[in-house]
Amino acid sequence: MTDSGPVLAVGGTGMLGGQVVSELLARGKQVRALVRPGSDATRLEALGATIARGDMMEPESLLRAMDGVDAVVTSAAGYTRHREGDSPVIDTVGNINLVDAASRAGIRRFVLTSILTCDQTPDVPHFWHKKLTEDRLEELGVPFVALRPGAFLDQITRYGDPFSEGRITWFGSSSVPLTFVLTADLAGYLAAAVEASGVEGQRIDIGWDQPVSMQEIADLSAQLLGRQVQLVLNPINPMAKDLGAMMDWFQSGRYVADTSRQREVFGPPPTAKDAVARLITSLGHPV
Repeated sequence: MTDSGPVLAVGGTGMLGGQVVSELLARGKQVRALVRPGSDATRLEALGATIARGDMMEPESLLRAMDGVDAVVTSAAGYTRHREGDSPVIDTVGNINLVDAASRAGIRRFVLTSILTCDQTPDVPHFWHKKLTEDRLEELGVPFVALRPGAFLDQITRYGDPFSEGRITWFGSSSVPLTFVLTADLAGYLAAAVEASGVEGQRIDIGWDQPVSMQEIADLSAQLLGRQVQLVLNPINPMAKDLGAMMDWFQSGRYVADTSRQREVFGPPPTAKDAVARLITSLGHPV
């Protein structure tokens, strides 16, 4: 482990980013969190991070935040719009600003949260924007590693506990297998990537040991809980073009990770049953 400076965490006020900060601190890292002016940083400060006020749309603020920094880990995503101020422009201009600042600051390692198959999906804007960020890192010669996770299974809990209700809601196909991840697992991989050896310039798929369909997720949940779990498929709002394009890609059957490099760098990928069990128990249900 290097002691040459803190790690700048970008996106730390998000669900994934907050767990990345915790994982970095647990590994003995000093963490500096980039937080927009006006955003609440209380939770990050309580964890032990120092706060750098700045904005991905303001390049000079990024340079200030990177002063003396050893590495950058970013999980920022404007597409999700989970927080006030989020915008898809973060995924385009903001990410390029961040990469350019890292180049100017001479960062030792830049860890990017990318997206599985982003280089195959020019018709899915928020996927393709990650591919363009990877390309910019490579173009400027910034030492980087891009982790490309599959779909976040945790999203099924966004509007409540589906296991209490015995009802999982999904927008795509019930039967097409695809790669999933858990947020907590990805946070650990992102933190570990700061010091991982032999990964410079690599794009690493992140997922479980095999792709699974959402019906298989529901069946596994029912098996673990010992009671019925229904899968309900909702139609996609036709105005949500990016979401619709993503779901079309999911249904192509090509949203599947090659986890061989993940296994070499981070250890064996979780099994679907283990991951689903951990999600269920994290919500307080015995399995």
